[in-house]
Amino acid sequence: MKLTSKLPHVGTTIFTVMSKMALDYQAINLSQGFPNFPIDSVLSELLAKNSRENVHQYAPMAGLPALLEGISELVEKQYQRKVNPQTNVLVTAGATQAIFTTIQALVHPGDEVIILDPSYDCYEAPILLAGGRPVRIPLNEHFLPDWDFIEANVNSKTRLIITNNPHNPSGVIWKQNDIQSLEKTVENHPNLLVLSDEVYEYISFENKHLSAHSSEILRNKSIIVSSFGKTFHITGWKIGYLIAPEELMLEIKKVHQFLVFCVNSVAQATLAEYLKVIDVSTLGKFYQEKRDFFREGMKNSRFELLPCEGTYFQVASYSSISSENDINFTKRLITEFGVATIPLSVFNENGDDRKLIRFCFAKETETLTNAIDRLCKI
Repeated sequence: MKLTSKLPHVGTTIFTVMSKMALDYQAINLSQGFPNFPIDSVLSELLAKNSRENVHQYAPMAGLPALLEGISELVEKQYQRKVNPQTNVLVTAGATQAIFTTIQALVHPGDEVIILDPSYDCYEAPILLAGGRPVRIPLNEHFLPDWDFIEANVNSKTRLIITNNPHNPSGVIWKQNDIQSLEKTVENHPNLLVLSDEVYEYISFENKHLSAHSSEILRNKSIIVSSFGKTFHITGWKIGYLIAPEELMLEIKKVHQFLVFCVNSVAQATLAEYLKVIDVSTLGKFYQEKRDFFREGMKNSRFELLPCEGTYFQVASYSSISSENDINFTKRLITEFGVATIPLSVFNENGDDRKLIRFCFAKETETLTNAIDRLCKI
């Protein structure tokens, strides 16, 4: 049977490749972005309690009312923005589904969508499936937007610009002038919307994360994506949420109801209770301690660590160690030194290779210690 692929250029992701190699070679896995330590015991107890309650049937399509209320209260507390839980909030099966759903709802055949490289690999596929055209624009050498270049690429066909802040893979957070520049771009192009990927919003360190929620101009033109999985290190629960103006949310919900209809009811009930007792403002300090531990240990290595302002990723240059391309270098790190990482070139459409790799430091101290020991011997 002859089959024409709708995504002919999509193969096995680098994350799958590296995790499999880590398993095959029994390497320490600092590649995929998920923690290897236990979740909060309070959250575990709430989950156990709710598993015994009568919350095992379909939840309402947009989310359990208690969780929608909890999300709206969280946004108001953190960003001083009031959102209507019934019309502005949608619980999703992870941030990836939120992004996919948004693009399917708002991007039409022939529309263009700006992606800022290096970028996470879940952005491009839904654009192609919607019949849109991805426009990949490189960030500058500091992983911040080149606003003149972006403005030059916005036209009457540009429907969305996808932003990611704090940024994966670099760990860089935007400055105030970046928010202001995005505001100007949106004002200059009335048909342009912003898909703001803020899944690491509560993991920032010395400088506070600047959210589209905090801008009156952007909040009215933005679909903002958040992740309980990243915020509470429960990535396997696959639960997130998005916030958007009512007019946009109506279209997004149309797609959502036919894609997943609703999200895991036990997880929703548990998170609704957990939001009442958890202080998300402490999360940055928790991960900053891990970042600092990893950076301090790596001072004795030959890697050059780039600034890490947010997320739980640390980018490092290996240019003083090897001239080989980053994919081959990361594979050799696994086979010869027993540490799995991610090459940054795979986040770029053009495969730009700056001899940079990404470590995930969301790991137990013992895991980080063992990894540092191996990396310092290179």
